[in-house]
Amino acid sequence: MGKKSATRSLADTEARAIIRNLRISPQKLNLIAEQIRGKPVQKALMDLEFSRRRISDAVKTGLESAIANAENNHQLDVDRLVVAEATVGKAFVMKRWRARARGRVARIHKPFSQITLVVREQEEA
Repeated sequence: MGKKSATRSLADTEARAIIRNLRISPQKLNLIAEQIRGKPVQKALMDLEFSRRRISDAVKTGLESAIANAENNHQLDVDRLVVAEATVGKAFVMKRWRARARGRVARIHKPFSQITLVVREQEEA
């Protein structure tokens, strides 16, 4: 028996990787996503390699995973891949407390986020 296999939500020329539980706010992660959206994967990897933002290493790892998925699972040509989508979403928020004056407390929010990277094989021009 078992479950029926799910239909593929992406096109045949696309591959995806999702990085979850990144310890950064979605607003800051979206700045990195904007840098790589629409670029060829080699250029996007170079931009992430030399980015000064802390989270760029994790995004680079996720992009490499999407490239590996495209190559191994879907037999796409790595040299023609482009970052088609880089979508940032909100995950959970850890809530912490900090002691303040006169017996009060201040709430500290430590947000987590996730990023979905979709690479697409472009046609020969």
